[in-house]
Amino acid sequence: MKLGICSVTFRHKTVEEVLEITAKAELDSVEWGGDVHVPPDDLDHARKVAEKTKSYGMEVASYGSYYRVGDRNDYPFEKIVETASALGATKIRVWPGGLGSNEADQIYRQQVIQDALRIAEIAEKEGISIHLEYHNGTLTDTKESARQLMEEISHDNVFLYWQPMNQASVEERLASIEAVRRWISNVHVFHWETWEKRYALAEGEQEWLAYLRKIVEDKRDRHLLMEFVKKDDEQQFLRDAKVLKDWIDNII
Repeated sequence: MKLGICSVTFRHKTVEEVLEITAKAELDSVEWGGDVHVPPDDLDHARKVAEKTKSYGMEVASYGSYYRVGDRNDYPFEKIVETASALGATKIRVWPGGLGSNEADQIYRQQVIQDALRIAEIAEKEGISIHLEYHNGTLTDTKESARQLMEEISHDNVFLYWQPMNQASVEERLASIEAVRRWISNVHVFHWETWEKRYALAEGEQEWLAYLRKIVEDKRDRHLLMEFVKKDDEQQFLRDAKVLKDWIDNII
């Protein structure tokens, strides 16, 4: 397990400031977001961010794109792959559509599946893998839909991030890990009830230890990426990072 940060946690900070706080927290990696820190239309900037990340002794865990598979997008996927390559990212995070599973008909699902296959082939040529967000409002908003989608895509270059789904019980979240475990790559780590109700990570110790113990059962390499801390506070982030490091030390 490597520990890192999603740069969107501090959208208001510069690239250098994100690296400084990540280094202060003694983390290993950064998932650079495509909305603010590394937009998909500036390859020179992406190369500079790659160099800066390396200079801090960290690696790029992934490129957090906002590409919605099978849906409308501001940038073609080819541009996103170019940016990820310039950034030195070997993983691209994407969103599996723009509709929840209860809203999408079979035609829309097929649209997402076909586009996922298309971008998986494009990325694979550059040595980059595709990782679907596990998120409300997409085709991975339930464990059943997420598993079905991964089985339908059935591509060796397509994986799934995991995070605790909002408004789900701990038991339901543990069941979701079991349902999609073979596709889980990186994990987004946070503790909240809703976006407005975010808590210190330490308050979620019992449930997060249960999630992590289940995730590490297969002993695969993964990044645990911290995301969206309470009040967007830097000191809270540092406290949460220490908590996460202690948990991993006790589990591994």
